Amino acid sequence: MMAAALLVATVGGCSGGGGAGDGAAAQASALLPLTIASANGAHAFRVERAVTPAQQAQGLMYRTDLKPDGGMLFYPYPAEGGAPREASFWMKNTPTPLDILFIRADGMIATIAENTVPFSETPVLSREPVAAVLELVGGRAAELGIAEGDKVTWAK
Repeated sequence: MMAAALLVATVGGCSGGGGAGDGAAAQASALLPLTIASANGAHAFRVERAVTPAQQAQGLMYRTDLKPDGGMLFYPYPAEGGAPREASFWMKNTPTPLDILFIRADGMIATIAENTVPFSETPVLSREPVAAVLELVGGRAAELGIAEGDKVTWAK
């Protein structure tokens, strides 16, 4: 399982498990610009990208240094590529509440799990096949008016 991580059996990715801050400095230097177009305008983020199975298993576990305009993008999801599939994340070892946005292959937000519970091992499910998953600081989606059906874009 991945914490704010992906449940491997179901296919998912979220905050998973290494030591506190593992890889944060390396990933910080490669922040990816990402935009979410919502009914009230465009919202810009600079996010880390989880590409490999190890990065997707680690996710944002143990992290307390999250920024309001930051986050983590799991793309391609799953890391092995292929067709979109259902994702399942959990918050084990993740001390910060997260908004988990499940994104379809066309870039539209399928579902949003808002303010996920820190350290919870309860699966957070996409409820449909997705091609990417975006984790933001808990509460940001509601604060910015980001909703299901909004469009997410980034350089692929």
